[in-house]
Formats: sequence, C-alpha cells, structure tokens
Amino acid sequence: MPSNNKNTDLIRTEALRLGFDFIGFAKAQALDEEARRLEQWLNLGHHGKMGYMANHFELRTDPTKLVPGAKTVIVLMHNYAPKETQQDPAAPKLARYAYGEDYHHVLKGKLKDLLRFIHENIGEVDGRCFVDSAPVMEREWAKRSGLGWAGKNTLLIRPGAGSYFFLAELILDLELSYDAAPVKDHCGTCRRCIEACPTEAISPQGYLLDASKCISYLTIELREEIPTEFKGKMENWAFGCDICQEVCPWNRFAKQHDEPAFAPHSDLLGMGEREWHEMTEEVFAKLFRKSAVKRAKFEGLKRNLAALSDGLSR
Repeated sequence: MPSNNKNTDLIRTEALRLGFDFIGFAKAQALDEEARRLEQWLNLGHHGKMGYMANHFELRTDPTKLVPGAKTVIVLMHNYAPKETQQDPAAPKLARYAYGEDYHHVLKGKLKDLLRFIHENIGEVDGRCFVDSAPVMEREWAKRSGLGWAGKNTLLIRPGAGSYFFLAELILDLELSYDAAPVKDHCGTCRRCIEACPTEAISPQGYLLDASKCISYLTIELREEIPTEFKGKMENWAFGCDICQEVCPWNRFAKQHDEPAFAPHSDLLGMGEREWHEMTEEVFAKLFRKSAVKRAKFEGLKRNLAALSDGLSR
C-alpha cells in the first residue's frame, strides 16, 4: 500500500504539472449497472444516427477488455472555459470547447507525456490513453473516481468549478490508491438546463438526454439534412451548443483556462454575422486548420449556417 500511495502521488503531481486541473483514480472493473442503462438508452434510439455507440458494447462497459489485466482507470479533467467569447451577439455561435485547437490532439499529447513519465519513474506498465475517441464511458469513470456528479443535463459537474472541462483517461495494469466515494448530486430542485433546452433534448425529469434532438448532435454528428422541426430552434448555434452549461448555476464558479493551445484564432471572436454567412472554403481552412470544427467540414458548416437562416425565415 505505501508504494501504491507513492505512485499515485507521483502521477497526480505530474498530471497537474502537465496542465490538467483535477485527477481521480478508480478501480478498473465492469460497469454492470451502467451497462444496463446504456442498453436501455440505445433501445430508446436516443443515439440517433450514431451507430458507433452500439458497437463494442463489452469494450465500452469493461476496461479490462480494453487493457488486459487493467487495474486502474485514471480520469483527468482539463479546463476549457475561455477568457473571451464571441463579440457579435447576432453572429452564429460555436461551442466554447471548439474555439482553439482540437482537444483530442492536445490532450492525447499530454496523456502520452504522462504515460512516458510513468514508464520512466515507476516502471514498465501496460496502458492506453483515451480522449473521447474510443469506447470508454468517461463520465461514469469520472463519477467513480470522485471528480464530480452527472447533472440533469448529463454533463459532469465539478463542485466549485462547473462543467467546462474536457475528460481524458489512462487505463493501466498498475494498482494505485483509489479515491473516496462518488460526489453527491448537487442539482437539487434546479431545472434550468431542462427548461432552457430549445429542442427539449433533456427529459422532463433530467438525467436522460435524447441525443438525436441535441443541437450538438444536429450540427456535428448528423450528416444528413437537419430536420425541419429543429430549424427554428437552433438559437444560432452553428457548431455545438453551450445552452445547458450557460444556464447552470455551478458554472458561476468557472475560471478561465490558461492553455495556449485552446486560445482562439485571432480573427474568430470578432467575426460578424455577415462574415460567417459569406465564409469561403479558404477562410474556413485558415480559421479552423487545427480546430475540432474541421470535423464538420466546410460543407457541413455551410449546411448548419443555412439551417440557421432557414429557421429565421420561418
């Protein structure tokens, strides 16, 4: 046990040095209850056209299938709350997480550095890095490692810090010291996120998201035409959506990130409504060369912008 504590402290200190804000440790084991809930969610069709959500079910619910002999899931939180937001209130909006460089690449680099540190300072450890691109139920592991609770909007909320955080994971075959019991749910009777969601993607009771109605899904995951029923409800979001986070009282505690890679392109925040709608493919490539917005591609962003205009004309 003393060596477990020592190794845990070493990893925690290095993770914080690399720029992560919070870190939690959970015992790697099958997520039986969560697996049942995921199956119910899939059966309801709430994943929409995201067929990949039904793939690799066993891998998604059991980390020992991803890393044979896995003993620990390390969950890391990285702040992305920006210093400034878009200036023109009439301009189409981006979710804050997409302002800077693609977080997948930035955080994967930090995780690889952390894994290298573990190899150099603890020894040969088998492990894998995950950043929202593999079958890992990251919010469930964040809850288990005591980093926060899943709010009524289904996002992880950290007490005293809010929800503007990326999640990343290391799954290792190294035994470490595990964190205390999960954080208590502090949503209480608040219903702000439920009432603010313009597409009614969050169930009336909360804690359940119909992703096929979520503006983030409609503007990023959906490759087809945005259904007519949603075109008047997009609230000017062209890529992603922050509404349920903007209204969450816990985000009054959000602090600005200090990660240079997440700083927006110098031209982005000042773009006006007309500039967005007249954007050329050349401007798109310049603005979003390293951004997660590239995932939508130029044609996808133009589709989203056209849906916003169509919604306004109804």
